[in-house]
Amino acid sequence: QVALVESGGGLVQAGGSLRLSCAASGRAYSVYRMGWFRQPPGKEREFVATMLSSVGSTRIADSVKGRFTISRDNAKNTVYLQMTSLKPEDTAVYYCAADIPPYGEYDRGYDYWGQGTQVTVSS
Repeated sequence: QVALVESGGGLVQAGGSLRLSCAASGRAYSVYRMGWFRQPPGKEREFVATMLSSVGSTRIADSVKGRFTISRDNAKNTVYLQMTSLKPEDTAVYYCAADIPPYGEYDRGYDYWGQGTQVTVSS
């Protein structure tokens, strides 16, 4: 069992920045694929970013590419989502997710989910 706890959400003006954090339990954290998803108001949950243990194994959704960066600190069992140049359409509940081997598709099939953290971007 893996527990995920997100933090760092809040209210920010358009053009601002936020950094989300997700702390994971589990001794095998370094092999987890870690992902971020979001669910805007009234919409379905969508993929944002994912990362395996190596820096080269990242994928970012086109809608946030160039503005959001995913990173992880395996020593702290933590994955981050740095969000810059935020737009009102980035307003959503952001979820952290963990995928354990064997991995599913990078944008679905994650095994564990956090409780979510609200990000609100005002215009």
